[in-house]
Amino acid sequence: MRLILMLLLLAFTAAAQANWHSKTWDAMGTRLSLTFWLEDEAAAARALAEVMAEMERIDQQFSPYIDTSELSRVNRQAVHATAEKPLAISPELSRLIDKSLYYSGLTQGAFDITFASLARYYDYRNKLSPSEAQREALLPAINYRLIHLDKNRHTVWFAHPQLYIDLGGIAKGYAVDQGVAILHRYGITHASFSAGGDSRVVGDKRGRPWLVGIKNPRADAVAISLPLENVAVSTSGDYERYFIADTGERVHHIINPGTGKPSKGINSVTIIGPVGFDTDPLSTSVFVMGPERGLALINQLPGFDAVIITSQGKVLYSQGLTDPR
Repeated sequence: MRLILMLLLLAFTAAAQANWHSKTWDAMGTRLSLTFWLEDEAAAARALAEVMAEMERIDQQFSPYIDTSELSRVNRQAVHATAEKPLAISPELSRLIDKSLYYSGLTQGAFDITFASLARYYDYRNKLSPSEAQREALLPAINYRLIHLDKNRHTVWFAHPQLYIDLGGIAKGYAVDQGVAILHRYGITHASFSAGGDSRVVGDKRGRPWLVGIKNPRADAVAISLPLENVAVSTSGDYERYFIADTGERVHHIINPGTGKPSKGINSVTIIGPVGFDTDPLSTSVFVMGPERGLALINQLPGFDAVIITSQGKVLYSQGLTDPR
């Protein structure tokens, strides 16, 4: 009898665990991880396949490293377009650029997708930075006001011949939102989905909150764990893509649009809010703005919170959070 009970218990446990579905894969230049609960195994397989296909579609559309992407086409052609003959783009790209320009205005240029006009000449793998001559020549092209978007007609043109845009500060948050929208269509109410530093948690973990960890920027460890439900979380850190120059300076990928150089004063910023389409650009914005101005901005935005780790190792919280330690 005991053996039968043990076998029944093991079978029940296996069945319960089988309703959790997990997948980790590489796409969009980062590691993606999805975990969700769904009792229908066939539906779970379809949901996973749709999410993976959507991530691939977004990458193919908006990667600056894929020559056939729409973003690459815009970077090649919008510099030759004019107000009289603007370049037609998809409604989706129009929406991404429009949201980017909104955050450029809100942050007085701290968030600026034209940063790539100069930033594309950083080579983190080979430890190369743009020359001072390049910096001086290309800084005038870093100006979001030089992007002329008609969000109703879905057209765009660039008012500088060397202007170049990169959606890396907003596209992954958008992609995570798109993935979660697919999960919702399948009736999934418990899930966690992350793409690099951007994530969404849906519901709770069937009776427990999801624990979202904030990495220690200078160690392979979690500095802070936050119990969360039904939110988006985006982290920007100077440890994601960087190299140490001969001078000892950390040269990382979060570029200050005003200087064309890596931002200083902060090691990581984590933003918590309703959707990744907002938390992603806000994490970059606060990183560039610095602790004081960044926290002031977040404290003015209902529904958003921030955790900042400064370059001195100090942890700062927005008004809606308390120190969990």
